[in-house]
Amino acid sequence: MTPAGPEAPRAEAPSPEAPRADCLIDGDGRLTVRLVTTAGRPRLLLRQRPKKGRPEEPTRTADLERTADGGLRAVVEPTPALAEGHWDTYLLDGSGAPPVRLLPGLLDLRALLPGRDPDRTPEPLAVRIPYPTKDGFLALRTWLRPAHAEIDTLDLSGHTMTVRARLFGARLTEGAAVLLIRRGQDRAVRQYVPSPEGARGFSFTADYRDLLADRVADRDLWDVFLRPAPGGPRVRVGRLLDDVPRRKEIFVYPATPLDGATARPYYTVDNDLALDIDGRSLPG
Repeated sequence: MTPAGPEAPRAEAPSPEAPRADCLIDGDGRLTVRLVTTAGRPRLLLRQRPKKGRPEEPTRTADLERTADGGLRAVVEPTPALAEGHWDTYLLDGSGAPPVRLLPGLLDLRALLPGRDPDRTPEPLAVRIPYPTKDGFLALRTWLRPAHAEIDTLDLSGHTMTVRARLFGARLTEGAAVLLIRRGQDRAVRQYVPSPEGARGFSFTADYRDLLADRVADRDLWDVFLRPAPGGPRVRVGRLLDDVPRRKEIFVYPATPLDGATARPYYTVDNDLALDIDGRSLPG
């Protein structure tokens, strides 16, 4: 796969005749794309979706080669890794015409289901998940992180939340801490001590009542981090290593009523773990 400059053309309106592409992801993150087109010298174009107010991101291309059955095949190797974000997929026909946005065909993501072994996963952690966008096109959700705490289980009991996770790209040391950090200008931090479980695993239990004691607004949102070593960088706690690109819309946890508010864990749009302390629907 080779970089393409920012001068690559942008399609203003996706074609209704866009080809449909099948995708296969293997356990190493290798992406294979197959499609059928009559284009003369076709290439696969990946364009990272820019964030609001940001300039257009660089693009990448991969050659589409003819296969014995008359189709086309492109392989996007695990390296170089794709930057974290959303990547839209296009077909370039080699004529200089605007790229045509691809539609999703069969998405074979079975290799993602077992997860990964922290001791056998290259660093930084790179994740790719093909998915259909809300408007029906093919895109990739990608993550690229120096370190990550992958949630295995999340259990709710009364006024507590217990998380078990594995650490990628770092190791737990004495003095490690789980940090719950409230968003906004009135920033606050609650700390919990993680319990080591094996070489890379750990668990912790957070008490909602601690967050209610720090309540400053009708609704407070708290992000969950792990600091593996004292004074070291924080690591996000979330769930990236399966076939679900948008957990927020699928994994909805029950809200726990508690002292005039509700407490509910949830996944952010980036599949990171957070807590919602909401007093808007209850008195008090």
